[in-house]
Amino acid sequence: MKFLLYPVATEKAINMVERENIITYVVDMRANKDGIKEEFQKTFNVKVAKVTTENAPKNIKKAFIRLDKSVKASDIALKLKLV
Repeated sequence: MKFLLYPVATEKAINMVERENIITYVVDMRANKDGIKEEFQKTFNVKVAKVTTENAPKNIKKAFIRLDKSVKASDIALKLKLV
C-alpha cells in the first residue's frame, strides 16, 4: 500500500528540514508509523530515526520523518524539489 502522498513545502516545514533534519509528508489516513518509516526508507534509500504523526483538519494526516544523523534532510529536500 502506498502511504506517502506528497511532501509539505511550507515555510515551517522547510525550517524543520534545515534545523531539525525532519521531512514533513502528507500521508494516507490509514497509515501507521511503521508503514510510513518502511516506505520512506525504501523510496529514498536512507535510514529513518523516528516518525511522528499528526491528524490535521480536513482529514489530512501529516508525518514528521526525522532522518538519521548520517543523512541530511536537505539532500532529500533537493530530490523532492522543496528547496
